[in-house]
Amino acid sequence: METVKFVRENNQERKFASEVRKRVRAYFKDNNISIYGNFSMYLKSFLLLGVYLVPFIIILTTPLSPWVALGLAVVMGIGEAGVGMSIMHDGVHHAYSEKKWVNKLAASTMFLLGSSIFNWKIQHNVKHHTFTNIFNYDPDISNLKIIRLCQFGPLKKYHRFQQFYAFPLYGLMTFARLFGEIGVLLEYNKKGITKEYDHNPTKQLLQLIAIKIAYFAVVFGLPLWLTNFAFWQILVGFIALHVTAGMIMSTVFQMAHVVEGTDQLLVGKDQKVHNDWLVHQLHTTSDFGRRNGLLSWYIGGLDFQIEHHIFQNICHVHYPAIAKIIKTTAEEYGFTYNLKPNALSALASHYRRLKDLGRISSPPPEMLASLG
Repeated sequence: METVKFVRENNQERKFASEVRKRVRAYFKDNNISIYGNFSMYLKSFLLLGVYLVPFIIILTTPLSPWVALGLAVVMGIGEAGVGMSIMHDGVHHAYSEKKWVNKLAASTMFLLGSSIFNWKIQHNVKHHTFTNIFNYDPDISNLKIIRLCQFGPLKKYHRFQQFYAFPLYGLMTFARLFGEIGVLLEYNKKGITKEYDHNPTKQLLQLIAIKIAYFAVVFGLPLWLTNFAFWQILVGFIALHVTAGMIMSTVFQMAHVVEGTDQLLVGKDQKVHNDWLVHQLHTTSDFGRRNGLLSWYIGGLDFQIEHHIFQNICHVHYPAIAKIIKTTAEEYGFTYNLKPNALSALASHYRRLKDLGRISSPPPEMLASLG
């Protein structure tokens, strides 16, 4: 797989990286706290899985009007997004528990989206977390065409209006995974990425196809069998579920990286970023708010993205505590700690950034060519 080298600009970066890791380790040791999930994490998992599964059980077992069933499908979408952000996310990062099998179980909630754990690990854990906001390396800002999320991507006339149409299109996120990831896996197999991570390409493909078949058998087959709803009504509910989940998850993810104050990079042929990797995460990531209450609980601490990107193996229930340590240390060593006051200000900043990216011209072709 392609790679980028992170080269420290000065000794101050090394000192900061070492010190912040030291202080965070000391916090857990001095307070005798595990870096993994605790009772509150397990309770949250139970509640969010209930928000997803209970409405589906009600739809299957109780005579309902189409409008009530549609409302329950929207609730399922809210639950699906919560499960993805709060349970699956930590499980895939091995942060949910110290036990491997528990992490695998948490990660397997990805199947509720009809998606592949392996694909997500490559796209998210490897590419996004390693190469955050680097064009052509971070798929979160590089792969979309109709929405321009990076200043180095091609600028089209229709991008001028993207601050208006982007948010509805975010609702297609889970659809893109559901229907597009077989193609993504085939590309990984072709490039040798699957083998590179000690997975059998054919086995992964067959597993993914089996996941899709099982998922559609449940979400379409059970309602057709157990309820009186017509296929088109079930399809409408299915769309409502995924649009709800996709819009929530996509918007939350963008509020941490495609906002004012976060850097976007284009590396040259030497494939070097002239920052320590940890400092790079400070430059390309933003937190939003410190008192988001129920929202922070629901989105799995993704309002603390700086903490997550620097310490992705720590469960998100600990982010509020270590955020103070990281912010203080960063400021001591003279590094900017990007923090939006609250969720609404982050959302507004993302809107303005979308508007700017719809007007900022791409670098000239000769510059792009020289940068490889």
